[in-house]
Amino acid sequence: MTTSDWGRVGDDGTVYVKTADGERAVGQMPDASPEEALAFYTKRYDNLALEVDLLHKRVLTGVLSPEEAVSSVKLVREQLDDVHAVGDLPALSRKLDELGPVIATQRDARRAAKAQRVADARGAKEKLADEAEKIAGGRDWRNGANRLRELLEQWKQLPRIDKAADDELWKRFSSARSAYTKARKAHFAEQDERREGARVIKERLVTEAEALASSTEWGPTSGRYRDLMRDWKAAGPAPKAVDDALWQRFRGAQDTFFGARDAANAALDTEFAANAEVKEALLVEAEAILAPLAETGDLAAAKNAFRDVAEKWDAAGKVPRDRIKDLEGRMRAVEQTIRKAEDEQWRKSDPEKSARADDMVSKLESAIAEAEAKLEAARSRGDEKKVRELEENLEGRRSFLEMARRASAEFS
Repeated sequence: MTTSDWGRVGDDGTVYVKTADGERAVGQMPDASPEEALAFYTKRYDNLALEVDLLHKRVLTGVLSPEEAVSSVKLVREQLDDVHAVGDLPALSRKLDELGPVIATQRDARRAAKAQRVADARGAKEKLADEAEKIAGGRDWRNGANRLRELLEQWKQLPRIDKAADDELWKRFSSARSAYTKARKAHFAEQDERREGARVIKERLVTEAEALASSTEWGPTSGRYRDLMRDWKAAGPAPKAVDDALWQRFRGAQDTFFGARDAANAALDTEFAANAEVKEALLVEAEAILAPLAETGDLAAAKNAFRDVAEKWDAAGKVPRDRIKDLEGRMRAVEQTIRKAEDEQWRKSDPEKSARADDMVSKLESAIAEAEAKLEAARSRGDEKKVRELEENLEGRRSFLEMARRASAEFS
């Protein structure tokens, strides 16, 4: 009979292993020597011991989940209970027993980690729902949709939490997205409707602007273009591609008209340059009237002299636009000085002079009526030049008439 620390071989070739409960037969090898029989079953033990060691390490390092570890330990333990091997089987059992508390600790740790992940996921989903609702309550149509897509991707990466809470949070998040999408679609539909309305208005404005481009009615047409521009701005934007094309047509029509007007005005300014020289000379005459008037007080002479100058002034015609303010201002200053002197003299003169004032009013009214008749005739003939001359003449005469009427009223 051959023996070892953990087993023996009987005379009949039966191999026994020693356990805490006594010996247990693990096999029989009658055709082998006792040493070979023990070596064979000891090798089996070594293989099982290696398996236990590997399981021990895998459990300690946390490679296996607690559930996997429990299952593996149970499987190996069942092998130990009826293993056909010779070795320190109690030691292997103790090694497996050591894993129980470890697995329990790992299970608790995993539960805690899972609970923390769930809590973190809940907090993260609540934040996502909060932000989605904030976006839904705003009107950032440009960035809101992109941000909601980003939030949805973040939501998908988060683990599920308990079903009731997860469903409630998803309902908030989903409802916010739906509300935002609905409002965004309504906004752009309304915007498209407004832009389509603006397109219709601007097409009408462009049509009118192009029809006016060849007009030579500089004053009225310039005013109408100002009105069209005001209406254009009030219409708001049309669809961009259409809006740009319409604006080019509108601006082109304006440029055509105002270019022609500026060219015509430039030509008139050149033509009127000589008139300005004449009026400058007349101003010298008119301003020279004031000195004798101040010295002698001879208002009649001053008025006669000014009347002669005024008639020549009217006959001189128009001047370049950039000279009008200066020349007219100087002429008006002379007129106002004479008028002031006349007013002062009238206040001091005998009331009988009222008749002369009334006569002046009557004559001026007759002259104005005659000039107005000529003006209407010139307009009927389409004589623009004559119309301009008569309009300027009437402006001066009406100014004198106003002065005469004030004088007559003071004597009344």
